[in-house]
Amino acid sequence: MLFTEPTFLFLFLPLLLALYFLRRPQASYANWILLIASVIFYAKGGGLFTWLILWSIVFNYWIAILVQRFKATSLRLSKTFLSVAVGVNLLVLGVFKYANFFGDNVNAVLAGFDKPPIAFPVILLPIGISFFTFHAISYVVDVYRGDATAQKSPVHAALYLLLFPQLIAGPIIRYRTIANQLARRVVSLDDFAEGVRRFVTGLGKKVLIANVVAVPADRIFSAPIAALDAPHAWLAVICYTLQIYFDFSGYSDMAIGLGRMFGFHFPENFRWPYISDTVQEFWRRWHMTLSAWFRDYLYVPLGGNRVSAPRTYRNLVTVFFLCGLWHGASWNFVIWGLFHGTFLVIERLGLASVVKRLWLPLRHVYLMLVVMIGWVFFRAETLPIAMAFLRTMFGLQTATELTPFTLAWHLTPEVWLALLLGIVGSTPIIPALSAWRTTSLTRWRAIGFDAAATASLMVIFGAAILQMAARTYNPFIYFRF
Repeated sequence: MLFTEPTFLFLFLPLLLALYFLRRPQASYANWILLIASVIFYAKGGGLFTWLILWSIVFNYWIAILVQRFKATSLRLSKTFLSVAVGVNLLVLGVFKYANFFGDNVNAVLAGFDKPPIAFPVILLPIGISFFTFHAISYVVDVYRGDATAQKSPVHAALYLLLFPQLIAGPIIRYRTIANQLARRVVSLDDFAEGVRRFVTGLGKKVLIANVVAVPADRIFSAPIAALDAPHAWLAVICYTLQIYFDFSGYSDMAIGLGRMFGFHFPENFRWPYISDTVQEFWRRWHMTLSAWFRDYLYVPLGGNRVSAPRTYRNLVTVFFLCGLWHGASWNFVIWGLFHGTFLVIERLGLASVVKRLWLPLRHVYLMLVVMIGWVFFRAETLPIAMAFLRTMFGLQTATELTPFTLAWHLTPEVWLALLLGIVGSTPIIPALSAWRTTSLTRWRAIGFDAAATASLMVIFGAAILQMAARTYNPFIYFRF
């Protein structure tokens, strides 16, 4: 089930809220309601894979208890259970996400030696398995490290792993972050109102910006390379750059907002990454929960930056190689990860200090150029298409066929408006206005400001509903991961 489906907005969510607040105090009743709703939510799209998720919950619940139980009597046995937990979780992820990729590459090698291909079975990808796996691994590892206590209540443990707002596409939440909230939480009127505001804001980001700029991006990226010229290529990349940010940050806003409605406080996942001026800063602002996960569970255990410079650079490249592979079973994603990892190494070697001395607009141009080149690998279907797209962008390859669609045809008034809103929304201008309201306005003017903000949210919600009714739905990009 998708947050932008009418079924979710006008049936599932209102009914769930009504049942959730039916009884007070909430306690175990509230958790049971959320757990049942989360199973239904996943089952609608996950189908039989729901049984895989439920099996994984049972497995991780019991093995976390074993890891903690044997820590006091046999650290070796506790570590063995930890290794089993990590190994099984990664094995499940590997089979379902990377088996097809492995088979395709084996057959590609065989074809190079004129050997017949092997008929590997096609394995479907369960929705959200990457996010679910990272939640499960972090839970068991934190129990082993002593950063968290193994959850004795199967309902609480299951709810942490299956809580529907963050189940499909994050943000990645550590168990220790919400352990106390699973046991006891209070939903104030201010919390609920903030949750509604965040949800509507995310809905607007997704439907009114991401979905609109996705139209020219999809059309140009799917067009024949022979008919592609530089202006069209740059338009596609600019649109995709806004699409992926507002798609994923919009989902994160909706997830955070839904969590707040039910009393959970999820961590922020984005902090205006496109205002960065180095790749290092970009990754401190983009998908922050994923960056923190790789830092704490991979980069630091490898030695982080506490080792020699060559080993630090190796650690960075290793982390971003795996970050790329985590995003998708494709060489394009691997190259995207290595591309970012390489720039992080180069910046540590001195490029960052050079960039910091540049004029601010030039620093921003540098960052956006690096990020947009990377997005070409992220978006293109194959590596040859990505390379041809980049050659076209920089004038190294020209069109050999005429395109029937001009730039003006793609740049409709709706797309222009979405681009403008996207550029403004990529900066902290709106939060700055809110801060200005707090510090500079009188009481009555502040009330008027709040009334205008509430009216704006109503307009956003109404416009989003009209857009959803008027166009074919464009699913969230990160659902595939």
